[in-house]
Amino acid sequence: MLVFVVPLQSMAVSKSWEQVSQLFERCMLSVCQQNSRHFHVIVVCHEKPNTTFKNSKLSYIQVDFPVPDLTSGIPGDILNQKRVDRGRKQLKGLVAAQEFHPTHTMLLDADDLVSKRLAELVHQNPQGNGWFFKKGYRYTSGSNWIYKKSNDFYTMCGSCNIIRYDLNKIPDNPEYNRGYGYYKFYLDHAKVVKVLAEAGTPLEALPFFGAVYVTQTGENTYFDSSRLYQGIGRYINYRLVTRSLKEEFML
Repeated sequence: MLVFVVPLQSMAVSKSWEQVSQLFERCMLSVCQQNSRHFHVIVVCHEKPNTTFKNSKLSYIQVDFPVPDLTSGIPGDILNQKRVDRGRKQLKGLVAAQEFHPTHTMLLDADDLVSKRLAELVHQNPQGNGWFFKKGYRYTSGSNWIYKKSNDFYTMCGSCNIIRYDLNKIPDNPEYNRGYGYYKFYLDHAKVVKVLAEAGTPLEALPFFGAVYVTQTGENTYFDSSRLYQGIGRYINYRLVTRSLKEEFML
């Protein structure tokens, strides 16, 4: 079974909780349309989003961690606090995933979209170390165009690795009051491929386009408009959003 772990930012640090909730709902519509029923979704949050979406495959865990303090006005400090908040929630979700006896887990950002083929692939390959997303898409909501990234998608988007559960480096006694370094295996998504390869448990490249990185929402932790055209040319091509793309990713 594949368990998706989705950290959701707090209402307290959101520019628009309504928009965060809408993006989250689309993410859930995407992930819960998996071809295989062998999956579950764990959402870790301070507050439950404003959504009417319900699914038997969806569980919420509400936490009481301190929310990031945005009053310092120092961009680097604010970003670090947001990262730590996400890391805490990711670890909390990975620990909770044990209840569902997963063979694999995937950390999924709450505004991204995924292929409906992921759970089926995992169910058919329960002993595999996992997969990294070499290929994926980048998309701005409302656009008729999507950017196709055929190489190194995993270095750009956090929704990019499916890992066999025992390879998640979960501490024996997890703590949730630590700094960035404690959670960096989950946060440094671009380094996971190298770390696991060096440990003798390499991930395979996912054999299809695995996710859509949704950008320019106003709520992205890492992405800003100055990065919009990063990589376009050699690695990214424009293509129209087709019916098949809409159906596979719930665009």
